[in-house]
Order: sequence, then C-alpha cells, then structure tokens
Amino acid sequence: MKMELTCIGCPKGCRISAEVIDGEILSITGWECKIGEKYAREELTLPTRMVTSLVKVNGRELPLSVKTARPIDKSRVFDSLQEIAQVRMTPPVYIGDVIVPNVCSTGVDVIATKEIW
Repeated sequence: MKMELTCIGCPKGCRISAEVIDGEILSITGWECKIGEKYAREELTLPTRMVTSLVKVNGRELPLSVKTARPIDKSRVFDSLQEIAQVRMTPPVYIGDVIVPNVCSTGVDVIATKEIW
C-alpha cells in the first residue's frame, strides 16, 4: 500500500511517500532531512501527538492552558481531551504543576503551561 505524508518535523513540510505491506515499511522517499525520515517511520509505526488544551479555573473567566508532558499515542488524543475537559482548577497553579496525572492511563501527565494566582 502506498501512503502519502506531509512531514511536520520542520518548516519545509516535505511530501513523503511510503510503501507499506502488512505493517512492514518497504520504502520511504521524499524527505529532505533526517527529521523527515524519522517522522515518517514513527508516523507509520506508532504515531504520537502532543496534546494541548484549556482547563476551566474556578472563579475566573480565563482558562488555564495545559499540555501533555510528552507525546501520547495518536489514538488516545480525543479520549484525553475528554478527560481534560472534566477538570476544574482552583488557584494558585504554577507552570509544570500536574493537572491530570496519567491521562487516560497513558503514563503521561497533563501539566500547566502558565501560572494563575
């Protein structure tokens, strides 16, 4: 099966073509740097994404920005967003505070990316 990807590893946005049969990568072409090749291999075998979101803050109009501490499996992104949406915080919150530990049993925490007092 031939697959087409657009690399998100750097600003070039290379169009990458890959041939995959029964989960085995036969070829990858079109990348202009090693980042593109690495991105394509990861995207074809175990795609991951950083998740960014907002959490409501009790007594405040403006929400708290949060993100996963590292990328999670792409298939868990929407479940993670639903879990994050249920959270309400009370100040103070500091950058790096764990807001949702082990989101969706991924082993990855959701952390604050700003401070609120």
